[in-house]
Amino acid sequence: MTAIPETTGEPGGVANRPALTRDRIIQRAVALADVIGVDALTIRKLAVALDVKPMSIYHYVPGREAILDGMVDVVFSEIDLPPVGAHWKAAIRQRATSARAVLLRHRWAAPLMESRTSPGPATLRHHDAVLGCFRTGGFPVEMTAHAYALLDAFIYGFALQEASLPATTGEEMASLAQAMTESMPAGDYPNLEEFTREHVLQPGYDFGQEFEFGLELILDGLEAAAGQATGP
Repeated sequence: MTAIPETTGEPGGVANRPALTRDRIIQRAVALADVIGVDALTIRKLAVALDVKPMSIYHYVPGREAILDGMVDVVFSEIDLPPVGAHWKAAIRQRATSARAVLLRHRWAAPLMESRTSPGPATLRHHDAVLGCFRTGGFPVEMTAHAYALLDAFIYGFALQEASLPATTGEEMASLAQAMTESMPAGDYPNLEEFTREHVLQPGYDFGQEFEFGLELILDGLEAAAGQATGP
Protein backbone atom coordinates (compact mmCIF):
# COMPACT_ATOMS: atom_id res chain seq x y z
CA MET A 1 0.00 0.00 0.00
CA THR A 2 1.34 3.43 -0.93
CA ALA A 3 1.86 5.57 2.14
CA ILE A 4 0.38 9.06 2.26
CA PRO A 5 3.15 11.56 3.01
CA GLU A 6 2.52 13.66 6.09
CA THR A 7 4.42 16.23 8.10
CA THR A 8 5.42 14.54 11.32
CA GLY A 9 6.76 17.58 13.11
CA GLU A 10 9.72 15.39 14.04
CA PRO A 11 13.37 16.10 13.29
CA GLY A 12 14.15 15.03 9.77
CA GLY A 13 10.50 15.26 8.65
CA VAL A 14 9.90 15.93 4.98
CA ALA A 15 9.29 19.65 4.55
CA ASN A 16 6.81 19.41 1.69
CA ARG A 17 4.51 16.93 3.37
CA PRO A 18 1.04 18.15 4.32
CA ALA A 19 0.64 18.82 8.01
CA LEU A 20 -0.51 15.91 10.13
CA THR A 21 -3.90 16.80 11.61
CA ARG A 22 -6.75 15.00 13.30
CA ASP A 23 -8.82 15.24 10.11
CA ARG A 24 -6.05 13.69 8.01
CA ILE A 25 -5.65 10.87 10.49
CA ILE A 26 -9.38 10.13 10.51
CA GLN A 27 -9.72 10.31 6.73
CA ARG A 28 -6.75 7.98 6.26
CA ALA A 29 -8.21 5.59 8.83
CA VAL A 30 -11.46 5.47 6.85
CA ALA A 31 -9.58 4.76 3.63
CA LEU A 32 -7.50 2.07 5.31
CA ALA A 33 -10.55 0.40 6.86
CA ASP A 34 -12.16 0.32 3.42
CA VAL A 35 -9.26 -1.88 2.33
CA ILE A 36 -8.43 -4.05 5.34
CA GLY A 37 -11.58 -3.82 7.46
CA VAL A 38 -12.05 -2.08 10.77
CA ASP A 39 -11.08 -5.07 12.93
CA ALA A 40 -7.62 -5.10 11.38
CA LEU A 41 -7.15 -1.36 11.81
CA THR A 42 -4.48 -0.56 14.39
CA ILE A 43 -2.56 2.56 15.33
CA ARG A 44 0.61 0.95 14.02
CA LYS A 45 -0.91 0.15 10.61
CA LEU A 46 -2.39 3.62 10.43
CA ALA A 47 0.99 5.13 11.22
CA VAL A 48 2.58 3.12 8.40
CA ALA A 49 -0.12 4.31 6.00
CA LEU A 50 0.52 7.91 7.06
CA ASP A 51 4.30 7.41 7.01
CA VAL A 52 4.65 8.66 10.57
CA LYS A 53 5.61 7.16 13.90
CA PRO A 54 2.73 5.76 15.98
CA MET A 55 3.36 8.24 18.79
CA SER A 56 2.80 11.12 16.36
CA ILE A 57 -0.84 10.07 16.02
CA TYR A 58 -1.39 10.32 19.77
CA HIS A 59 -0.65 14.06 19.59
CA TYR A 60 -3.98 14.46 17.77
CA VAL A 61 -6.21 11.62 18.99
CA PRO A 62 -6.09 9.87 22.37
CA GLY A 63 -6.45 6.36 20.96
CA ARG A 64 -8.22 3.91 18.68
CA GLU A 65 -11.68 4.53 20.16
CA ALA A 66 -11.46 8.23 19.36
CA ILE A 67 -10.41 7.33 15.82
CA LEU A 68 -13.45 5.06 15.48
CA ASP A 69 -15.67 7.91 16.72
CA GLY A 70 -14.23 10.14 14.03
CA MET A 71 -14.57 7.49 11.34
CA VAL A 72 -18.26 7.01 12.09
CA ASP A 73 -18.75 10.77 11.97
CA VAL A 74 -17.13 10.84 8.52
CA VAL A 75 -19.52 8.16 7.30
CA PHE A 76 -22.53 10.07 8.62
CA SER A 77 -21.23 13.22 6.92
CA GLU A 78 -21.35 11.45 3.55
CA ILE A 79 -25.03 10.48 3.85
CA ASP A 80 -27.48 12.94 2.32
CA LEU A 81 -29.61 14.78 4.83
CA PRO A 82 -33.36 14.71 4.11
CA PRO A 83 -33.96 17.73 1.87
CA VAL A 84 -35.70 20.53 3.74
CA GLY A 85 -39.05 21.43 2.23
CA ALA A 86 -39.58 18.12 0.43
CA HIS A 87 -42.40 15.77 1.32
CA TRP A 88 -41.22 13.58 4.18
CA LYS A 89 -41.58 10.40 2.11
CA ALA A 90 -39.40 11.65 -0.75
CA ALA A 91 -36.89 13.14 1.69
CA ILE A 92 -36.55 9.96 3.73
CA ARG A 93 -36.31 7.89 0.55
CA GLN A 94 -33.38 10.03 -0.60
CA ARG A 95 -31.70 9.73 2.78
CA ALA A 96 -32.17 5.94 2.89
CA THR A 97 -30.88 5.45 -0.65
CA SER A 98 -27.86 7.61 0.10
CA ALA A 99 -27.18 5.70 3.33
CA ARG A 100 -27.14 2.40 1.48
CA ALA A 101 -24.71 3.78 -1.14
CA VAL A 102 -22.39 5.12 1.56
CA LEU A 103 -22.46 1.84 3.48
CA LEU A 104 -21.58 0.01 0.29
CA ARG A 105 -18.45 2.16 0.06
CA HIS A 106 -17.62 1.62 3.72
CA ARG A 107 -18.63 -2.00 4.31
CA TRP A 108 -17.14 -2.03 7.81
CA ALA A 109 -19.32 0.83 9.05
CA ALA A 110 -22.84 -0.55 9.57
CA PRO A 111 -22.16 -2.36 12.88
CA LEU A 112 -20.57 0.81 14.29
CA MET A 113 -23.09 3.42 13.22
CA GLU A 114 -25.12 3.46 16.43
CA SER A 115 -22.50 2.04 18.78
CA ARG A 116 -20.46 5.13 19.58
CA THR A 117 -20.98 6.93 22.90
CA SER A 118 -19.23 10.13 21.80
CA PRO A 119 -21.02 11.09 18.58
CA GLY A 120 -19.48 13.82 16.46
CA PRO A 121 -21.17 16.87 14.95
CA ALA A 122 -22.04 15.21 11.63
CA THR A 123 -23.67 12.31 13.47
CA LEU A 124 -25.73 14.62 15.66
CA ARG A 125 -26.67 16.84 12.72
CA HIS A 126 -27.80 13.79 10.76
CA HIS A 127 -30.02 12.43 13.54
CA ASP A 128 -31.48 15.86 14.18
CA ALA A 129 -32.33 16.32 10.49
CA VAL A 130 -34.01 12.90 10.17
CA LEU A 131 -36.05 13.47 13.32
CA GLY A 132 -36.99 16.92 12.08
CA CYS A 133 -38.10 15.50 8.74
CA PHE A 134 -40.54 13.11 10.41
CA ARG A 135 -41.82 15.74 12.84
CA THR A 136 -42.33 18.32 10.09
CA GLY A 137 -44.08 15.61 8.10
CA GLY A 138 -46.69 15.30 10.82
CA PHE A 139 -45.38 12.27 12.72
CA PRO A 140 -46.05 12.33 16.47
CA VAL A 141 -42.96 11.87 18.63
CA GLU A 142 -43.71 8.22 19.42
CA MET A 143 -44.39 7.39 15.77
CA THR A 144 -41.18 9.21 14.83
CA ALA A 145 -39.29 6.88 17.17
CA HIS A 146 -40.95 3.82 15.57
CA ALA A 147 -40.23 5.07 12.07
CA TYR A 148 -36.57 5.91 12.65
CA ALA A 149 -35.87 2.60 14.40
CA LEU A 150 -37.59 0.56 11.70
CA LEU A 151 -35.89 2.35 8.82
CA ASP A 152 -32.39 2.10 10.23
CA ALA A 153 -32.86 -1.54 11.22
CA PHE A 154 -33.72 -2.19 7.57
CA ILE A 155 -30.93 -0.04 6.12
CA TYR A 156 -28.17 -1.36 8.38
CA GLY A 157 -29.41 -4.93 8.15
CA PHE A 158 -29.56 -4.81 4.38
CA ALA A 159 -26.08 -3.27 4.25
CA LEU A 160 -24.69 -6.06 6.42
CA GLN A 161 -26.35 -8.72 4.30
CA GLU A 162 -25.23 -7.12 1.06
CA ALA A 163 -21.65 -6.79 2.31
CA SER A 164 -21.50 -10.44 3.37
CA LEU A 165 -22.87 -11.97 0.18
CA PRO A 166 -20.16 -13.51 -2.03
CA ALA A 167 -21.97 -12.13 -5.09
CA THR A 168 -25.10 -10.09 -5.73
CA THR A 169 -25.49 -9.80 -9.50
CA GLY A 170 -24.20 -10.78 -12.92
CA GLU A 171 -22.37 -13.88 -14.09
CA GLU A 172 -20.61 -14.31 -10.77
CA MET A 173 -23.93 -14.59 -8.94
CA ALA A 174 -25.37 -16.90 -11.59
CA SER A 175 -22.35 -19.19 -11.42
CA LEU A 176 -22.49 -19.28 -7.63
CA ALA A 177 -26.22 -20.05 -7.55
CA GLN A 178 -25.83 -22.73 -10.23
CA ALA A 179 -23.00 -24.41 -8.34
CA MET A 180 -24.97 -24.39 -5.09
CA THR A 181 -28.08 -25.94 -6.61
CA GLU A 182 -26.08 -28.57 -8.49
CA SER A 183 -24.46 -29.66 -5.22
CA MET A 184 -27.87 -30.38 -3.64
CA PRO A 185 -29.49 -33.79 -3.92
CA ALA A 186 -32.01 -33.58 -6.77
CA GLY A 187 -35.55 -33.06 -5.58
CA ASP A 188 -34.73 -32.62 -1.90
CA TYR A 189 -35.22 -28.84 -1.89
CA PRO A 190 -37.81 -28.14 -4.60
CA ASN A 191 -38.71 -24.63 -3.40
CA LEU A 192 -35.10 -23.53 -3.31
CA GLU A 193 -34.48 -25.02 -6.73
CA GLU A 194 -37.53 -23.26 -8.16
CA PHE A 195 -36.55 -19.92 -6.60
CA THR A 196 -33.02 -20.18 -7.98
CA ARG A 197 -34.12 -21.25 -11.44
CA GLU A 198 -37.07 -18.88 -11.85
CA HIS A 199 -35.61 -15.83 -10.13
CA VAL A 200 -31.91 -15.76 -9.29
CA LEU A 201 -30.76 -17.24 -12.60
CA GLN A 202 -32.94 -14.96 -14.71
CA PRO A 203 -31.17 -12.26 -16.79
CA GLY A 204 -30.83 -8.96 -15.00
CA TYR A 205 -31.13 -10.39 -11.49
CA ASP A 206 -29.78 -7.92 -8.93
CA PHE A 207 -30.08 -8.52 -5.21
CA GLY A 208 -29.89 -4.75 -4.69
CA GLN A 209 -33.38 -4.35 -6.13
CA GLU A 210 -34.71 -5.92 -2.94
CA PHE A 211 -33.64 -2.76 -1.12
CA GLU A 212 -35.91 -0.58 -3.22
CA PHE A 213 -38.84 -2.96 -2.77
CA GLY A 214 -38.37 -3.17 1.00
CA LEU A 215 -37.88 0.58 1.38
CA GLU A 216 -41.09 1.39 -0.48
CA LEU A 217 -42.99 -1.18 1.57
CA ILE A 218 -41.75 0.42 4.79
CA LEU A 219 -42.47 3.97 3.65
CA ASP A 220 -46.00 3.03 2.60
CA GLY A 221 -46.56 1.30 5.92
CA LEU A 222 -45.26 4.26 7.88
CA GLU A 223 -47.49 6.62 5.91
CA ALA A 224 -50.52 4.52 6.78
CA ALA A 225 -49.50 4.15 10.44
CA ALA A 226 -48.82 7.87 10.80
CA GLY A 227 -52.25 8.65 9.38
CA GLN A 228 -53.89 6.37 11.93
CA ALA A 229 -51.83 7.87 14.76
CA THR A 230 -52.76 11.46 13.93
CA GLY A 231 -56.40 10.67 13.16
CA PRO A 232 -58.77 12.56 10.85
